[in-house]
Order: sequence, then C-alpha cells, then structure tokens
Amino acid sequence: MRLKSQGRYLLIGLFTALVITLAFIGQSQRFFELAWFYLNQTFTGGPEHSLGLADYRAVIQGKPIEGLADVSALTFDPQRQTLFTVTNKHSELVELSLDGTILRRIALVGFGDPEGVEYIRPGTFVISDERHQRLMSVQIDDRTTSLDGATAGQMVLDLGGRRNRGFEGLAFDRARNRLYVANEQSPMSIYEISGFPATGDAPPEIHIVQNPGRDADLFMTDLSSLDFDQRNNHLLALSDQSRLLVELGADHKPVGTLVLRSGFHGLSQTVPQAEGVALDDDGTVYLVSEPNLFYVFRKAGEVGQGSRN
Repeated sequence: MRLKSQGRYLLIGLFTALVITLAFIGQSQRFFELAWFYLNQTFTGGPEHSLGLADYRAVIQGKPIEGLADVSALTFDPQRQTLFTVTNKHSELVELSLDGTILRRIALVGFGDPEGVEYIRPGTFVISDERHQRLMSVQIDDRTTSLDGATAGQMVLDLGGRRNRGFEGLAFDRARNRLYVANEQSPMSIYEISGFPATGDAPPEIHIVQNPGRDADLFMTDLSSLDFDQRNNHLLALSDQSRLLVELGADHKPVGTLVLRSGFHGLSQTVPQAEGVALDDDGTVYLVSEPNLFYVFRKAGEVGQGSRN
C-alpha cells in the first residue's frame, strides 16, 4: 500500500510539473493571447477596414535572391515601384524588382550593422544601425553607387539593453511624418519618432513616444521588422521567432495575422528567419528571410495576377 501511495504521489508530482511547464511555455511564447485573439476573431469576424491577412496566400515562396547571403529588412518605393533591402555582413543597400530580382547594389561605408531600411520620400531613406543604435538618413538617385555614413544625417537613441537586440525594424507614416522604430528584444518595444529625418533647413524638433499598452498586446516574442499601411493607418509588425505577421489597427490593437508556418497561407515550408516586410500600394505583402529568401503574399482572389516588374 505504501508503494502504491508513493507511486500515486509521484504521478501527481509529475503531472503538476508538466502542467506548470506547459503553462510557462504558453505564457512565454504568448500562446494564450494568440488563442484568445483567434477565438475573438471567429465570433466577431474582425474589423471591416483591414488588410484581411487571413485571406492572403503565398504566390512566390522561398525564392533565392541570387547573389545575396544576409538580407535584412525590406521597404517599398512607390515612385520607383521597386523594393529595397540591406545586407549587414557586407553592407549594401540593394534595390529589387517586385519579383525579387536584383536591380542594383549600393555600397554602404561606415554604417556599422545595418538592420533596417525605410522609404521616407522620393530619394530619401532611413537606415538603422543596430550595433550603435543609430538612425541614418540618406539620399539616393539613379547614379548612386555608394553611401558614406559620415555624410548621413544621424540620430542616436541610446536606449540601453543588449546591443544586438536593438533596432530591427522601421516604418514611416507619411501623412503624419512619424517614424516607427522597433526594438527587437530586451525590451521588445516600438518607438514613435517625430522630427527625424528633417524636412527643411531648420534644426528638427525631435519627439519620442512609447506605447507600452500596445507593445504588451503584441502576442510575439521578438520584433524583426515593421511596415505602415498608408491607406488604413495600420501598422504591420513581423516576428521571426513567433513566425507571425500581425496587423495593428488605428487603435493599436491586433486586427489580423499571417502565420509564416508550413501549411498556412499556402506555404509548403515554414519561413526560416523572417527579417523584412513591405506592403505596396495594392496591398501585396513582400517578405524576405535570411539568408536570401523572397516571398510574395496576395489575397486569395488576386493570386492569379502576375508580379509587376
């Protein structure tokens, strides 16, 4: 009887430990918040004005970008109708066609560890340097072949934390001249910056705002990229670790998700390390993953449309 009693207590102890472990994993990976979001979406159908990411399907997936090995970040240039990414091991700003073909490569000198790039206005981009926590404003035209960090407009945000868990994503709200900067982890947060880059000759007046409530509602464990939907004033947040793209509504609450795992949205394989996301004027979602993989997602009713060049 005593052995049976001891065995029973052992099983109870093991079961309790298992429950605690699963609860810890669920909390740390934000599974509970994600499950609650999906349950709520099932009954409410989600907001009317959103991208409707649930209906997106991969039309290009895992296409290697020939000649690149360490892509990070992505942005859409509406004037040129092209994409730009950065590489950090051999620092370059690279222009891509909308089907992931290299159009040109611009050498980056003195940019440290470039991890983000964002289109601001015709010819103006911001590049983030994760290692030194810098934002660098650059100008390019059709003849640009290299950029020198020493001549770039710079803003340093010394926010502490781990140096290689810093600025990973950028997005720009053109209507409000507001730059969003994603801090990857420790802490995972999004900063809103007004006044950079400058729009005139006068010294800019910089304002930095945080929204801890919004950041706490993000059911992901890291931030690897951002983008801004200029039509709906919605922010897109990409997580490499959580394999997830989340759309945030104008009230900063999640309104949609695109799951980057095999079997979802037509993906035959899980996106290995999502590092950059960009949205074009038609709502097409472009994504890059290390080392050099390119993806395109469109709504189910638009998947038959060919990629623009």
